[in-house]
Amino acid sequence: MFILDGKPLALDRAFTHDGVQYPANWLRLAGPAERAAIGITEAPDPEPYDQRFYWGPGLPKDHTQLVEQWSQQTRTTANTLLAPTDWIIIREADNGKAADPAIKTWRENIRLATGTKITAITGTADTDELAAYITGAEYPVWPSDSDSSVSPAPDDGVVFAGDGVTSGF
Repeated sequence: MFILDGKPLALDRAFTHDGVQYPANWLRLAGPAERAAIGITEAPDPEPYDQRFYWGPGLPKDHTQLVEQWSQQTRTTANTLLAPTDWIIIREADNGKAADPAIKTWRENIRLATGTKITAITGTADTDELAAYITGAEYPVWPSDSDSSVSPAPDDGVVFAGDGVTSGF
């Protein structure tokens, strides 16, 4: 990062100093001696940090609020995964057409994974531990759909009667 008069200079942007206009590529083309001659100093780039968990380097966000936020996000993800097969379960409850056992097992595995993830989230002691869990290899993994060919809406002989009543299920 380049600094002139206490302000950062962006690479590939023109700037003016002491009435002289410098072109956008000047910082890239100028050597250290040329930059120093007009007062440009170089500072290390700021330390990177994950804005989901920290306000800045070494400044963690409130752990309690993050636990609630990530628990809710985990529930939302589970609901999003389950939604495409909800109609199958509703159809079974409505008229008894059995749902594929593999779908039922997969849905239960999603619910179990959700519980496991939320237990791990609520079990963290601080923001650093929570961040390590969320960004680790375990958290983003969900049970795979045993039947990815399940369509999001019924297409098995559905007939719509003129009065809006559906038959054929």
